[in-house]
Amino acid sequence: MAAESPIAGEMWPALPPLPEGEWPAQGKWTYEEYQRLPEVPARRFEVVCGVLWTTRAPTVSHETVVHRVAWELEQYQDRHPGDLVLSAPTEVLIPGLAEPVKPDLCYIRAERAGIVSGQLVQGPPDLVVEVLARRTGRLDRRIKRVVYERAGVPEYWMVDPRQHTLTVLTLEEGSYILAGEHAPGDTVASRILPGLAFPVERIFRR
Repeated sequence: MAAESPIAGEMWPALPPLPEGEWPAQGKWTYEEYQRLPEVPARRFEVVCGVLWTTRAPTVSHETVVHRVAWELEQYQDRHPGDLVLSAPTEVLIPGLAEPVKPDLCYIRAERAGIVSGQLVQGPPDLVVEVLARRTGRLDRRIKRVVYERAGVPEYWMVDPRQHTLTVLTLEEGSYILAGEHAPGDTVASRILPGLAFPVERIFRR
């Protein structure tokens, strides 16, 4: 059974062009259907609450910010053996919600590393990072936010390269609260990864 849409009244995208054959309607997609999709150059497919989303390959500026955030996470990981920093196209599978999603970055602590198998993460990461783009802003800000919240992802970062902000949401009693919205001049710190902190300008420098 397809999951209910995470946001009442949300308009779902139309199905993208697909090869000939039988494909489910929007709202009915599962991980099994996703696995039947062919690889398409410069496209990323995700299934969120039974809806197939497709986005174009990220821009160089987008990937630059992703790599800078990844570097900060990797410096922290070096001090915590067994922790994992993973990036797209790693798939995160949470039945009924994400089947799968492909976050720009996710962090998994050593004690939960067993949820990772190959390119698949079966369960909520400890931290998810999405770098916003014009084409994915609604998906990341609204829909994925609700999905990560319902899935129990303890911390969610939304990085906006255009506004030069990094928004930190943390899970409290099943709901996200705004832990901070940081800009250059600020230091961003994680609430769930003690000791993870860095100046925001490092990820937005020219």
